[in-house]
Amino acid sequence: MEGGSSCKTGGNEFTEITLRPLDLSDIDDFMVWATDDKVTRFCTWEPYTSKEDAIHFINNKVLPHPWFRAICLNGRPIGAISVTKNSGNDECRGELGYVLGFKYWGKGIATKAVKLVANTIFSEWPQLERLEAIVDAENVGSQKVLEKVGFQREGVLRKFMILKGKTRDIVMFSLLSTDPQS
Repeated sequence: MEGGSSCKTGGNEFTEITLRPLDLSDIDDFMVWATDDKVTRFCTWEPYTSKEDAIHFINNKVLPHPWFRAICLNGRPIGAISVTKNSGNDECRGELGYVLGFKYWGKGIATKAVKLVANTIFSEWPQLERLEAIVDAENVGSQKVLEKVGFQREGVLRKFMILKGKTRDIVMFSLLSTDPQS
């Protein structure tokens, strides 16, 4: 999927926020956010410590993934966003995940990227009726991103998963194919 438009926030002009497939040529940009403890704090994975491990991840997880995109600012990857399909009786649902380099937080970029996905994923995958996002209860910034795009906060799933060795409360958000798209 490719998409782009102007995004002006907080006095900064981001002329092109686009989504495109992430590939091995993006490894140096990937390492900027994938090695940052602040960025990976609420991720299910640990920060990468070696370029070789990151290359292995891109080759074995990103490239074969049906919907994994780089979030790009003026063509350069500054984060990533993905939708993972469920199968069988759950094929009507997919899970959204995203990560953004720390220096780009609070500028409306994640909101723009999630909006780009929300505006296209239901037509790209017609069997998808529900897009879900599970967010750590302490990750207020990510919750605000989802709410701005129109995701509904459905509730807190207490002690839902172990993250970085600690059992965490998770907030469930959803966007339905029938919800108004902004």
